[in-house]
Amino acid sequence: MKHIGTQTIMFDRPPTILETSSIVGPKESQGPLAKYFDQCLEDEFWGEKTWEKAESKIIKENVNAVIAKSGIPATDINFCFAGDLLNQCISSSFGLREINMPFFGIFGACSTFVESMCLGSVFIEGGGASNVLCATSSHFCSAEKQFRFPLELGNQRPPTAQWTVTGSGAAILSANGSGPYITCITPGKIVDMGIKDANNMGAAMAPAALDTMINHFMDTGRKPSYYDAIITGDLGYIGKDILTELAETKGYNIKNNYNDCGVLIFDKENQDTHSGGSGCACIGTVFSGYFFQELKNKKINRILLIATGALMNSTSSQQGESIPGIAHAIAIENEIPSDKK
Repeated sequence: MKHIGTQTIMFDRPPTILETSSIVGPKESQGPLAKYFDQCLEDEFWGEKTWEKAESKIIKENVNAVIAKSGIPATDINFCFAGDLLNQCISSSFGLREINMPFFGIFGACSTFVESMCLGSVFIEGGGASNVLCATSSHFCSAEKQFRFPLELGNQRPPTAQWTVTGSGAAILSANGSGPYITCITPGKIVDMGIKDANNMGAAMAPAALDTMINHFMDTGRKPSYYDAIITGDLGYIGKDILTELAETKGYNIKNNYNDCGVLIFDKENQDTHSGGSGCACIGTVFSGYFFQELKNKKINRILLIATGALMNSTSSQQGESIPGIAHAIAIENEIPSDKK
């Protein structure tokens, strides 16, 4: 692999995304992408006593599912990269404490899924692993409780608010396979434009998405039209519009092939989700469920996946801090570019 431009790594032997799996909650099960998810839950507790325990169960069962789907013995998976939104990533660490493989608990807020795939890809390309597991989760109820207001208070959500996706996305990356390939990654920088509203994540994260996307294009020499789809993680309707407008001011027209997982996962009008979906599981489930199938079926062949995250917690908000944004990007292609074959 080699470092190109300011912040992109191009892989000489691109890792394959061997298999994915997704579990979603009841609200997501009623959305437009329901048929693409591996499992749809009927209630938020899934037999557990707390939302946090339910989230741990969701990621545990989803990881077991992706391992089973891959056909690779768990003993042949060298490392697990996983994280979530809860303090100290307890959903992942408690849910996967019996997984019995080397574990990296990571945090990138809602960008965690792609962050895990970035790190896993580097391990594989560098010869440190043959197979790695990448996973994440989020839960509407546990996220509201931690970051905004407990649901019992019945607070009214403003139009800019997004609905945290309940679910888990997981992927297994491998040094062996016939694609889809992760051909390059563009890890993002922290971008803070001074937004302080915890109910307006799209505005806080859009500048970070812009920064990573532009640096990716400049580093690789590619244009937006190179990709069949440019997909952000969870900017929602407001953040999507902001990114589209900001990109145009920088000379990049992404209107024809750009969309956002937070826009795709819910029916805005019929499901009352305001500005759309959010959370680690937003991009995790939409990619693992919908876009991976689109790639495997060759309906799309090149996708730039940009996961966005808001690097804040309840303490920072209570202390009047702004909300820094982060965005990590990976290029996924069905064919290895000709200069890499």
